[in-house]
Amino acid sequence: MRIDAPDLDVCADDILVLQNAGPNSPSGMPEAGCLPIPAKLARAGVRDMLRISDARMSGTAYGSVVLHVAPDAASGGPLAAVQTGDRIRLSVSERRLDLLVSPEELERRPRRCFEPAPRGYARLHGEQVLQADQGCDLDFLRRTPTRS
Repeated sequence: MRIDAPDLDVCADDILVLQNAGPNSPSGMPEAGCLPIPAKLARAGVRDMLRISDARMSGTAYGSVVLHVAPDAASGGPLAAVQTGDRIRLSVSERRLDLLVSPEELERRPRRCFEPAPRGYARLHGEQVLQADQGCDLDFLRRTPTRS
């Protein structure tokens, strides 16, 4: 559903989650992390709400946004399992982001992982690109690679 659809089931206390925009997604981590406030909420005067993504965003963006969630959804990280209605806890002081879903429920949920392309740069990217918390660089370019 589009973020500005008039029938979007969202209120000011909700958390918006953008999945599959991290370094191993088909989009290759675009500057898409600055999700806009849904139009119907913006018209009602809402100026900020928590937004979470494995993407990145421009330095000119604003608001309560958690980016570079790692491991990204495309790699099967917990972000891939988030569903509408889930409760999420953010503690800035503890640097924690918790999906408040039982481990049993998380195991039941499908996580769409993207396989790297069989050859070329797409394969190199899929096999070697590091997660956001490690710089999104190619592992073999690090002084001490973490992968073989």
